Amino acid sequence: MQAPGAPGTKPKSFKPSLKRLLTRLVPERLSIALIVTLAITSVVLTTLGPNILGKATNLIFDGVIGKQLQPGVTKEQAIAGLRANGQGTIADMLSGMNVVPGLGIDFGAVGRVLLLVLALYVGAGLFQWLQGYLLNMVIQRTVKRLRSDVEDKIHRLPLSYFDKNARGDLLSRVTNDVDNVSQSLQQTMSQLMMSVFSVLGILIMMLWISPLLALIAILTVPAAIWVTAQIAKRSKPHFVDQWKHTGALNAQVEEAYTGHELVKAFGRSKEVEDSFDERNEQLFQASYRAQFISGMIMPAIMFLGNLNYVLIAVVGGLRVASGSLSLGEVQAFIMYSRGFTQPLTQIGAMANLLQSGVASAERIFEILDADEQSSDPAEEMRPAVDRGEVEFENVSFRYEEATPLIEDLSLVARPGQLVAIVGPTGAGKTTLVNLIMRFYEVDSGAIMIDGVDIASMSRDHLRSRIGMVLQDTWLFGGTIRENIAYGNPQATEAEIMEAARAAYVDRFAHSLPLGYETVIDEEGSGVSAGEKQLITIARAFLSKPSILILDEATSSVDTRTELLVQHATAALRSNRTSFVIAHRLSTIRDADLIVVMEHGRIVEKGTHAQLLAADGAYYRLYNSQFESAGA
Repeated sequence: MQAPGAPGTKPKSFKPSLKRLLTRLVPERLSIALIVTLAITSVVLTTLGPNILGKATNLIFDGVIGKQLQPGVTKEQAIAGLRANGQGTIADMLSGMNVVPGLGIDFGAVGRVLLLVLALYVGAGLFQWLQGYLLNMVIQRTVKRLRSDVEDKIHRLPLSYFDKNARGDLLSRVTNDVDNVSQSLQQTMSQLMMSVFSVLGILIMMLWISPLLALIAILTVPAAIWVTAQIAKRSKPHFVDQWKHTGALNAQVEEAYTGHELVKAFGRSKEVEDSFDERNEQLFQASYRAQFISGMIMPAIMFLGNLNYVLIAVVGGLRVASGSLSLGEVQAFIMYSRGFTQPLTQIGAMANLLQSGVASAERIFEILDADEQSSDPAEEMRPAVDRGEVEFENVSFRYEEATPLIEDLSLVARPGQLVAIVGPTGAGKTTLVNLIMRFYEVDSGAIMIDGVDIASMSRDHLRSRIGMVLQDTWLFGGTIRENIAYGNPQATEAEIMEAARAAYVDRFAHSLPLGYETVIDEEGSGVSAGEKQLITIARAFLSKPSILILDEATSSVDTRTELLVQHATAALRSNRTSFVIAHRLSTIRDADLIVVMEHGRIVEKGTHAQLLAADGAYYRLYNSQFESAGA
């Protein structure tokens, strides 16, 4: 009963999670009330059908028997005659029938009964269709709100959350799990609602017809519940393994496709394929066992239902022979008994799918419950003058509590200065600019921009003043023009072209068949790595920031383009404070201030010439790159 591709697992806390999932339907309570009313109406009409149809059977059977009796005598006289002839069993059966000796089948009455049953079933089908239509709308609106809540939540999560969680698993939660919740609700809510109401309605009708036969039918329920519980208990660990291996496989696939070029470059395709095959086999085994064991629920319940059917047929036949029940009543009861076990079978079959949906909901709730980044201050402060001065005052920060990174760091970047940050890998260079952007919050100390603590600014205002170009370029599916305009959606065409020329995008854009209207995908196919970087630089320039951050921005640029970017940076940093993180020291020789970091601390500060003369950390770092070239 599980949808193809849907995750199946046992939720950690089924009842609380199910309750929380159902509370998301509260905004649709009026529609749900109408849906429940329509479902009850449909079940009532459907439940009345077999009882009324049994009357048609009685009319036919009474007519057949009555035709065989001697005309002109009363029913009582016919019964007395049968007893006198030693046919007591037939006399008992006849006493429970509504026959008129000598009168055959009343086809007019039979036709009226059948038309009534037809009207009941048509009405029941119409109400059920309308209930399903409204329920589909309710569920889709609910899932739409859930998807929007997840999307909004992601934008409120701190960067540390994404650092600690695998991207493939997060994407799976946002896409696969949300879709699985939608499918599970869609397939279970209507079916479970109709099944529960059907069981109640049929139980009432069975008790009305024959309490004895109803007791026999009810004996199936505890047996079915016990069988379902035993099978579900044995399938639980396999469902847990299934979802664990599903997450591992998704992460492996996402990682392999993201690094496809590297996999090919290092000739590791065979290892990737073997790893995929291993995880795929593990998922297959776990899924096979989980689905096979849980799939035994329906056959087991159907077997119990068939045993119940045999008992009812035997006991019902004896009751007809004794005159306690009519043939139509037994026929109706048999139909009810089949209808009674069918909803129970459906409920058992839905249990697996409902567990899967609730488990997916738990994974979504984990995102919704994750700690958010600290709120912006209620009373935001903004610098009176936008000059671009940045000051670090005794700043300390660590990603992990037990692992110090930046300790007691102080630094001042004057307006318009080009500040270069250099040092070995892991020295804290990128962390420094991430703190300026408030991607992370400092543990102690303060970062001031134009005399105002950035913690007292809103993040939107802070980041609107900063342009950032990362080492890893990011382009979305769209034209070159649209990717540049992303830095300032209100920019005019002239401003876009100005930024493109300043970043030397204009040099290669005109060589493309469609120029700035050339469409590139998310991976930047169609342009080189250096050209992608130039587009991201143009995007940052278009935002007209007072502070510019270049994090290894020239790492993918060729030597000639690197020189052009340096010239562009020199022209554009007028009245703009610029931070450049670079391993290639050739790009920062003209920096106003070079900051050398080691182990989260500033070990040297000064200009290129001053630091070379100091014969310290910068001198060693510089010589390691240029001594072979005679620099």
